Amino acid sequence: MELTPGQRWISSAEPELGLATVLRIDARSVQMLFARSGVLRQYARESAPFVRAEFRVGQRIAGKGRNLVIERVEMRDGLLVYSGDGMQMHEGELDDEQPVSQADERLMAGRVDAPRAFTLRLEALQRRQHARASACWGLASARIAALPHQLRVAEAADARLAPRLLLADEAGLGKTIEAGMIVARLLASGRAARVLVLLPETLLSQWFVELLRRFNLSFALYDEERCEAIESAGDARNPFADEQCVLAALAWLEAHPRRQEQLLAAGWDLLVVDEAHHLEWTPTRISPRYALVEHLAAATPGLLLLTATPEQLGREGHFARLRLLDPARYASLDAWLAETADYPARSTLALHLENGATLDAAQHARLAAWLADDPDSLAALDAYPEAGAAQRLLDALIDRHGTGRVMFRHRRASIGGFAPRQPRRVLVADGDDDDARQRLLAEFSADTQHAPATLAFDYTRDARLDWLLGLLDDHPGEKFLLLCHSEAKVLALEAALRLRSGIGVARFHESLGLLQRDRAAAWFAAPDGARLLLCSEIGSEGRNFQFAHHLVLWDLPLDPDLLEQRIGRLDRIGQTQTIQIHHHALQGSAQHALARWYDEGCDAFRSSPPDGRALLRRFGTTLRELALAHARGAEDADLELDALIAETRAAHIESCAAIEHGRDRLLELAAQRAAPAQALLHALQAEDSDTAQADFALRLLEHYGVHHDAFEDGSVLLDPEYLTTDALPELKNGPLRATFQRDVALAREELALLRLDHPLLQGALDLLLGSELGNASFLVDDTLPARSAVLQAVFVLECVAARTLDVDRFLPPTPLLISIDSKLSEREVFAPADNALRRASEKPLDVARYRKFLGRLVPPMLERAQQLARAQADALAAAAQARMGARLDAEITRLQALRRVNPSVRADELDGLRAQRDALATALGSSRLRLDATRFVVSLDFLTLK
Repeated sequence: MELTPGQRWISSAEPELGLATVLRIDARSVQMLFARSGVLRQYARESAPFVRAEFRVGQRIAGKGRNLVIERVEMRDGLLVYSGDGMQMHEGELDDEQPVSQADERLMAGRVDAPRAFTLRLEALQRRQHARASACWGLASARIAALPHQLRVAEAADARLAPRLLLADEAGLGKTIEAGMIVARLLASGRAARVLVLLPETLLSQWFVELLRRFNLSFALYDEERCEAIESAGDARNPFADEQCVLAALAWLEAHPRRQEQLLAAGWDLLVVDEAHHLEWTPTRISPRYALVEHLAAATPGLLLLTATPEQLGREGHFARLRLLDPARYASLDAWLAETADYPARSTLALHLENGATLDAAQHARLAAWLADDPDSLAALDAYPEAGAAQRLLDALIDRHGTGRVMFRHRRASIGGFAPRQPRRVLVADGDDDDARQRLLAEFSADTQHAPATLAFDYTRDARLDWLLGLLDDHPGEKFLLLCHSEAKVLALEAALRLRSGIGVARFHESLGLLQRDRAAAWFAAPDGARLLLCSEIGSEGRNFQFAHHLVLWDLPLDPDLLEQRIGRLDRIGQTQTIQIHHHALQGSAQHALARWYDEGCDAFRSSPPDGRALLRRFGTTLRELALAHARGAEDADLELDALIAETRAAHIESCAAIEHGRDRLLELAAQRAAPAQALLHALQAEDSDTAQADFALRLLEHYGVHHDAFEDGSVLLDPEYLTTDALPELKNGPLRATFQRDVALAREELALLRLDHPLLQGALDLLLGSELGNASFLVDDTLPARSAVLQAVFVLECVAARTLDVDRFLPPTPLLISIDSKLSEREVFAPADNALRRASEKPLDVARYRKFLGRLVPPMLERAQQLARAQADALAAAAQARMGARLDAEITRLQALRRVNPSVRADELDGLRAQRDALATALGSSRLRLDATRFVVSLDFLTLK
């Protein structure tokens, strides 16, 4: 495309943004500004979804407070100059809002599309309106289960202007999924555009796959090689400005101070930090990683910290996380410790109130002191335990709870839905096979080194292979997931199994691409597919294999959290059967010692130990040394191992008791009662029950040459063999397997879950609505009275506003269908006959022959339609204004009241809400009406009129 700074263009994907102005151009990209909506975008020149804003002779344009009807158009230095009414207007002077639809001109010129194209376009407009107004826009196509505790967190975060939250659920409850939901929703609603995720290096792959496969979010993985490649272009740009959504390892950034400076300079809307408990802080020392996150957190509006359970961190460590969220609120450790001194007492009282227990005089007095500023709560205290009093008291305590607004904490016990675990360890006597003992010792040593050694594995003579084959024979038809430490082990096991058995085996390891892993997982999931899936450690990251009930631990990791991740592939909410955990150990081996420590010391096979990481820090080094000594037969090694296991068991019992005693019951209650309306849950349920959406999506894709085959398993194969556009990149690699059923998508991670917010359908929808297709149509309906005609005009009510306002939740682009007959009367319930639509697709008309009649009839009918549409639009805009005011005023009032009793409500949060309310009021008050499509329906005898 020929580009010149100052030119005006229209986004075919987002026409509601108004006209864009070309700002800067380089060899590969173009920067465009939508001044009215406050959006600045960078596009690749070859694929920018734009059409030139060119107006023709006879059209009316506006700019700089002037209006003119165009009489002449000239090109000067690549820019358009319009002349008319004795004046000139340079295209740079045009207002950002201009009439861009040519639907009426196409109709009057006889350039029309088939009636089915008009029908498809109208349905697309209606479905887009519904989808963008939904509370689950951005999450409908996410591969997530509708778990209330996760949805509550996402909904509560969505209610904040810029969420700053600590996600601290127990292991296995989905902190990563909660964070992903928040990220996806903020990006889809426009309240965030630039997102930075900082992680330990070992989690980069897991997060990349999780965001892409589960949420359809493509993040860029950044490392030193990528930054150097970007900088090699020589244009001195910040490498972090090249991508909007970035994943990076904290260790890499810590080692490169210059990259830290660039990262801080790049500017972000949302920062996400996983494993935040590894950021070390004390009042006297701040680690480099903590300092980096602290600087980023101070400069970034939104912040999500994911951390282990707070009880494991110690109070000082917990405070370190809170001060990142709100340094003004959590400025002094001593002050915070004094403030939280009575948290255990409050937690105990909350438990009493929950259970309806009698309060003694001391408890009554303590409650009265805490609630002294609230007459309603004191009245409830006097009425306790009458019906409703306990609830009002609990609500008052939750409102006052210091960290209840910035932290979410769910426990497995309170969520429920987990199946029991049944460990089935096979212990084999050591015998005289010294070669086997030495091989196991070398394997354990390599597995548990800080930098694992490279070994060659041959399992054809390994006793574990005989045990595994026997296990499979004992459970015919059942699926087994086998996890081991490395890719080398997976390949060695596969080779040994092929020599010894004809069982169907799939493999899953880090050298396979995403598509290959998906295929392996799909083969394993298929009822007639592989019975055994061999996974390296990467298989314990994020994948859901809960359709299987047998887990084989070929080896054991020296990390309780990693062991829990492995078990978590099967031990998930919704697992229907007892999880059988199989492990084979040679008596006297290092693996045997480690298995004993897990089983007898931590109870890690039957439960999820909340103190696993703390136990590893305390005993890990000694455990490894003793396991190796135990395997080598060192004197007194067995006695020392027994003593270590006993010490671990005592520490575990003490730690669990301390965690239980220190439970912040009010914090858990606050998490359970977040987002009580459950709008997100209801929205997802409504999306899943809309079976007609699948039919529309397939018709939409069919229009662009994407054929489909449906299968009995609930999936469809989308075949792009006859694809007529290259604007759908999701199909560039060939056929795509997808589904419209959430339960199928959850069971089959290789399937895309198609909803209108999926990138493929968003692209197809934008392609349709950004084109002229279907915006002018002509139809003969012999059921109409003689010599009659009806004009159907589709107007779209749009609100051009900054994307950060998320105006679509109150007023999405809304189609208004107005039908006017030739007597200029409205036909409110008019719809063409089905037979007329069917015949029209069989025999197209030469509509150009009737331009004379159309030119005479359409303008007055369209003018009347526009008058009626304007009245409807004004009413809709006023209703949206009222909804917005009621919702935000109520939220401001609620937060003002809450701020009086809870200092966690920040003043800038209230100021931001007020500013948002005012900006939304201005935007909604200037909403505009745009003609999008027309259809002219006539009686049969109309064609014979002269």
